[in-house]
Amino acid sequence: MTTPFPFTAVVGQDDLRLALLLNAVSPAVGGVLVRGEKGTAKSTAVRALSALMPQVPVVAGCRFSCDPGAPDPACPDGPHEAGAGTPRPARMVELPVGASEDRLVGALDIERALAEGVKAFEPGLLADAHRGILYVDEVNLLHDHLVDLLLDAAAMGASYVEREGVSVRHAARFLLVGTMNPEEGELRPQLLDRFGLTVEVAASREPEQRVEVVRRRLAYDDDPDGFAARWADDETSVRQRILAARELLPSVRLGDGALRQIAATCAAFEVDGMRADIVMARTATALAAWAGRTDVLAEDVRQAALLALPHRRRRNPFDAPGLDEDKLDETLEEFSGDDESDEDPDPDGPGGGGGQPPSESDGPQGGESGARPEAGEDGEPQPSGAGERTPARASEPFRTKVLSVPGIGEGAAGRRSRARTEHGRTTGARRPRGALTKLHLAATVQAAAPHQRARGRSGRGLVVRRDDLRQAVREGREGNLVLFVVDASGSMAARQRMSAVKGAVLSLLLDAYQRRDKVGLVTFRGTAGDVALPPTSSVDAAAVRLESLPTGGRTPLAAGLLKAHEVLRVERLRDPARRALVVLVTDGRATGGPEPVALAGRAARLFAADGVASVVVDCESGPVRLGLAGQLAGELGGTAVTLDELRAESIAGLVKDVQRRAA
Repeated sequence: MTTPFPFTAVVGQDDLRLALLLNAVSPAVGGVLVRGEKGTAKSTAVRALSALMPQVPVVAGCRFSCDPGAPDPACPDGPHEAGAGTPRPARMVELPVGASEDRLVGALDIERALAEGVKAFEPGLLADAHRGILYVDEVNLLHDHLVDLLLDAAAMGASYVEREGVSVRHAARFLLVGTMNPEEGELRPQLLDRFGLTVEVAASREPEQRVEVVRRRLAYDDDPDGFAARWADDETSVRQRILAARELLPSVRLGDGALRQIAATCAAFEVDGMRADIVMARTATALAAWAGRTDVLAEDVRQAALLALPHRRRRNPFDAPGLDEDKLDETLEEFSGDDESDEDPDPDGPGGGGGQPPSESDGPQGGESGARPEAGEDGEPQPSGAGERTPARASEPFRTKVLSVPGIGEGAAGRRSRARTEHGRTTGARRPRGALTKLHLAATVQAAAPHQRARGRSGRGLVVRRDDLRQAVREGREGNLVLFVVDASGSMAARQRMSAVKGAVLSLLLDAYQRRDKVGLVTFRGTAGDVALPPTSSVDAAAVRLESLPTGGRTPLAAGLLKAHEVLRVERLRDPARRALVVLVTDGRATGGPEPVALAGRAARLFAADGVASVVVDCESGPVRLGLAGQLAGELGGTAVTLDELRAESIAGLVKDVQRRAA
């Protein structure tokens, strides 16, 4: 077995280590979501935590790790008699991104259940993680239905497997830790709320600290056992402190003053629901226990807010997560002094402080740039910059109606277009391809019924063979690749006009975020098309690229279309099941080179030949309109809509137009 990297040897990342330790002290806190760029010790710290967890006694031979002191009466391997049990290390179970539902919750033998009435159950990863750690790397890339099952089990402390009236339940209480890179896409807000704490991690910009990271990693790679031995005393000290904090936790007093500060803080940041208040209370209590105190102080409440609220505060989808610390301090100060017994007479005593991270943890969070000056729009274009102008700000986004791809796909689960999925309404039955996941009971009985006499049926039970089993065919919704192709040429460069265009694209990006799509951004201006953002699940990244989009120069429409066609070709090789919707934002003009309009028409017909669904957002303005965008939509085999129609209710007709043209 590989020796894990010591937890105490992780350099920096104070917030991350503190959040993990608080969950080790009090699993009721609800787990940790770790957000950060790649290479920031997220996985290393989580795996190292498992070595610090105290051993757990289990019932010998129980596949579900029942506590011998209080065995689960509904355990599928039970009933168990209370006893001493056998101690073993707490497990850390990893959930792969590509895991199936049966691998997560367990599998029921449908054939034996129907023919013999036996609940033959094979435990899944949730059973393995009971009373341990369940680690999900890149949790934002899991299918939504798996995340739902995972977080429901974490909230209820139990896992349920239902198969056509046959059900199995077992305990599933674990420390849930998820890591994610925000560049790969966000979790839905209601799923973010199910994680108790969240921390943002970033690589240090201090040379000395980076040197120490490299030095320790190289030493560990050269001799893992020797490196771990050098940190053994520190590891033992932290392990003992966790045990001491667990023992102290029931004695920690959460006074009315601290409760009022918690409630006031959640109200001040407009947090929906009451889960945040409960998590903050549990976190503040764990912080006090970790510090060796029996009273919760204001500093514990402050630290709890910094860990429990950033991912819960009400915000727009494209806003970066975070908390206004000045506002937090003002709220805590306003509601301080309500409970004198909450004051610690010796703040410098044992474990003084609630684990407040040092100031250097407030280092670069990345992504936020300074304000751009609003330069004038007059003046001649610069030859070297192809007439580049200062980027215009997007207008206020608005709600749009859904644009969908016609037909029925089989792509990743989402909320845009019709698709055959594992979840949804049942539309038919078929023979299973591989393992049976969703039984169609009526079709199975119908397939088995004609053979009962030949199979020697004598009792009441139905004689079912594997060939009789039928998989339910279900129809739901899929996520698509929405590829935005945006004209950034000089003809689009009027500030008011480009602001409206960006607002429209931002509105469609918001819709793509809500419908769990992948998005990409291709722009064209000057002499070429450019992939501003390759297809990604991070709609936030697309919004950032759109905001900084410069304009000016000629209109190489054909080059932009050809670049988009190449992006789709490559993406089909990577993800062949995901269907695409092209949203072309242009006034239809084409300039530069010989016969630019004819060349653009030939490029557009490539999309029609491939059957790619498309919508042209016509940005032409002024009293005289040439209708070039409508002609281009005809070449694409799609439909055209003006900016005004995109904002109006009449956009509902777009879907019918796309489907009619595709028929």
